[in-house]
Amino acid sequence: MLFNYTLGIKEEYEKTKTNYRKAVRAVILKDDNILLVHTNKGDFKFPGGGMNKEESQEQTLIREVKEETGYIVGDVKEKIGVFIERSLDRYRKDFVFEMISTYYLCELTDGIADQELDDYEIELGFKPIWINLNEAIHVNEEIIKNDSLDINKWIYRETKALKAVSENYDSLIKGK
Repeated sequence: MLFNYTLGIKEEYEKTKTNYRKAVRAVILKDDNILLVHTNKGDFKFPGGGMNKEESQEQTLIREVKEETGYIVGDVKEKIGVFIERSLDRYRKDFVFEMISTYYLCELTDGIADQELDDYEIELGFKPIWINLNEAIHVNEEIIKNDSLDINKWIYRETKALKAVSENYDSLIKGK
């Protein structure tokens, strides 16, 4: 595993008052580019999302990548990282919200389908894009630097994960 990060609340908290969410994110590399989702706020994120109760991580990756990008995952390879985010729960007083995002190296088939976006994804203008890894990092860093209130909160997680992928790019390409 290449990275294991925690963002947000790090001090001790009462685990019985925690609202957990598990998510998976796909790292898909091709030539010198990476498949990401571009939003109408200008940022880039990995395709992926929350797991349904009956799904495995692999099933969730296949579903989420197809929904968000239209591309079809053919092979879920190695787990390359974990990101834990903790914050005060917006919906439940005195609770901590903890999301665990697991990142997997994936390969695509030759197939492509239509995107099947949720309403909020349509509102955010989700568009799949093959982009140079360092360019995506630069754009996200510029958005963070401008410190807008209208920023997708995932940008901090995704930028840190993009940097970890960039730092380990050669070993990831060899592992394909």
